Amino acid sequence: MTLPVCAADVSAKITGVHLCCKACVDAVQKAIAPVNGATASVDRDARTVTLTGPDAATVQKAADALVAAGYYGKSENSNIKIAADAGAKGTKVPSLKLEGVHLCCNQCVSAVDKAVKSVAGVKEHTATRNASSFEVKGDFEDKAVIQALHDAGLAAKVGGNQ
Repeated sequence: MTLPVCAADVSAKITGVHLCCKACVDAVQKAIAPVNGATASVDRDARTVTLTGPDAATVQKAADALVAAGYYGKSENSNIKIAADAGAKGTKVPSLKLEGVHLCCNQCVSAVDKAVKSVAGVKEHTATRNASSFEVKGDFEDKAVIQALHDAGLAAKVGGNQ
């Protein structure tokens, strides 16, 4: 007699995610909801999102949805990758338009402010609450700004004619 084998769910704990308020937590849940079979368990205090699904492909789709919603972090599951191609070229630029950063509240804007101003050569930015895009100005390396946002738990893509 053989017993049916049920495969265990796959999960990936994403650490270092920007989760400053309830609206951030709700936005993570909303971003994952369309991924059939995936769930997200969010621990705001620990800055983690644990994605779970029936297989790695589903969890990867959920991770991609998380990044598309403007969040970033590090996956503790080596099979689940957090997309890092933001379109930056690694060159010095006087300005950079960024899109897709989660900016639901003033705390999100403060996180962006701290991140981008930590980059050598950044003079100012135009990020505001609920903005779909903003510009960073100065004389800086584009990849350094993206990395600073990633380090703050936020995802971004280079937009416009960059």
